[in-house]
Amino acid sequence: MTTTTTTESTTTPAQARTLEKTVGGRKVTLTAEQADAFGRELDELKDSIIADLGERDSTYIRKMIKAQRTLEVGGRALLFLPPFWLAGTAMLGLSKIIDNMEIGHNVMHGQYDWMGDPAISSKGFEWDTACPADQWRHSHNYMHHTYTNIVGLDRDIGYGILRMSSDQRWRPYYLGNPVYAFLLMVLFQYGVALHEMESEKIASGEITLTDKKEILAGIWAKTKRQTLKDYVAFPLLAGPFAPFVLTGNLTANLMRNVWSYMIIFCGHFPEDVQEFSIEETKAETRGQWYFRQVLGSANLTGGKLFHILSGNLSFQIEHHLFPDIPAHRHAEISTQVREICERYGVPYNSGSLPHQFATVVRKIVKFALPF
Repeated sequence: MTTTTTTESTTTPAQARTLEKTVGGRKVTLTAEQADAFGRELDELKDSIIADLGERDSTYIRKMIKAQRTLEVGGRALLFLPPFWLAGTAMLGLSKIIDNMEIGHNVMHGQYDWMGDPAISSKGFEWDTACPADQWRHSHNYMHHTYTNIVGLDRDIGYGILRMSSDQRWRPYYLGNPVYAFLLMVLFQYGVALHEMESEKIASGEITLTDKKEILAGIWAKTKRQTLKDYVAFPLLAGPFAPFVLTGNLTANLMRNVWSYMIIFCGHFPEDVQEFSIEETKAETRGQWYFRQVLGSANLTGGKLFHILSGNLSFQIEHHLFPDIPAHRHAEISTQVREICERYGVPYNSGSLPHQFATVVRKIVKFALPF
């Protein structure tokens, strides 16, 4: 199974064509020549960041790992003391959020492979969630980041459960869109874990469960390990305080699930984020790939702590453009990316979490209906 984050295009400029999308009621056009120039400027920006990687970046990720471990150890210890249940639960929930968002997701993108540290190598890292890391590296790093928002190729569009685009054919099943979205939110780690199962293909009869036997075995092994850790081993260690530890772990996982869902959905599905057809992305050049990443993403505004807890996925545009650059760098380059986009007339979608999430909810309800 491949673990490479694919962001390259093999299409030559001669094969390029003009792209047009309607965003917010206005037509956005990028000619072949403009796309090439757009791509060159973004490549130059990426190269400048890569050339500057060093001690600042290694210090940052090690501080994040230390903070996450401190929160986890402290949180789990406090869960054994009922008067401090709330504080322990909050600390454990924050540790799980940082583990998944700022450490696991970013490390598995290869953002710190240049350090040569086996503990934070993209190929061997495992995170505290139900989804096996090797499956994530394929379904997310490869499939999603290569085919971002291409309907029929990017399985992140609705996660095989929801209808999030008018290009997805409506079925009566989608009347339950709001219910499925809520269940996906509270059980998000399991929804992500099942991502590689390609449930939509199983439902259509294109493949069978037998075809996914190996994938399912990996999911079961990881889910079983996570369940035993959080809901059996630690509660048993607490003896008479087992109910406090059990409910604390359950609440911490719920915190992580809801937060991760909100950040990810607000980066991919707000109003004016664009989907693309397979046909319009054929013979795509590097610059046109960048064009798709910008139009298929949305940013979130907030302070430094907010960005850390989001794994810097609050800069989803920059992340989709440069998934293998340390995510804490995205804030500092976002002004340059926005300026480049403005010069080429490419919309740069950014807003607060409440605003973006409201438009996501509206879209979930809207696409539950056939019209």
